[in-house]
Amino acid sequence: MTRTTPPTLAVPSNVPAAALWMVGAVVSFSAMAIAGREASVELDTFEMMTYRSMVGLALVLLIGGVTGHLGEIRTNRMPIHILRNMVHFTGQNLWFWALTMIPLAQVFALEFTAPLWVMLMAALFLGERLTGVKALAGLLGFVGILIVVRPGSVPLSPGMLAAAAAAIFFAATAIFTKRLTRDQSITCILFWLTVIQLILGLGFCLYDGDMALPSMASLPWVIVIGLGGLTAHFCITSALALAPASVVMPIDFVRLPAIAILGVLFYDEPLEAAVLVGAVLIFGANYINVLAEHRRSRTTAEL
Repeated sequence: MTRTTPPTLAVPSNVPAAALWMVGAVVSFSAMAIAGREASVELDTFEMMTYRSMVGLALVLLIGGVTGHLGEIRTNRMPIHILRNMVHFTGQNLWFWALTMIPLAQVFALEFTAPLWVMLMAALFLGERLTGVKALAGLLGFVGILIVVRPGSVPLSPGMLAAAAAAIFFAATAIFTKRLTRDQSITCILFWLTVIQLILGLGFCLYDGDMALPSMASLPWVIVIGLGGLTAHFCITSALALAPASVVMPIDFVRLPAIAILGVLFYDEPLEAAVLVGAVLIFGANYINVLAEHRRSRTTAEL
């Protein structure tokens, strides 16, 4: 009798690599959230976005020049670059503003509706199939978010609305990014990110003739915002170039328990049981989605 070895789950190399890039995005976004709250004592959201873009542009030019990638900057997809950055600029300003209004964990929980919107938008605009498993993962993730936010138990505040709206804008940004990665390099995407959003930021900051400069106390936080924003976008763009958007974005859910712990340590925000229960469901949804993608890739490879 011949003993057969049970089939093992084939894991495409691009999915683990994309997951590692998303871990970098998680760290970057968490650092940017802390820095954004601290810098908001002196600067409004438009000013933070402007200085963030200045720092980011300097880094793109420096790193791109040293590595010889500046020649990759192209102008053939400018309408999408402009639209992408207008959408992201709006979402990022709403996100920074929400950080000053509600607890960090609540901001991130509401922001995490973005992967649900990404799944829908990826099916509509990128041709990615919205399977029953993905729909189930999205439903579980949404239930987890509802447990964290507990709508109806507390009044719906402007901060909650801002964070929820930011999630929709971030989802649209991910879709535009995925489309751009088809023929645009990461250096090109990041260059136009910093240039276009710098122009937008300066426009909104200077319209009333009053733009605050960061003090020595807030300058380190501004630098962290710039570094965190650029690094996060580099990581996300790299991840989206390696795996489908509907798989990449749910990995970002790990930020929820991470930022909840940071809120406890730095701002004495309560670590509520609802956050932990919701995080378990969100992690479960993320695992189901990634596992299903692994199985789909294996099946495709065997055909």
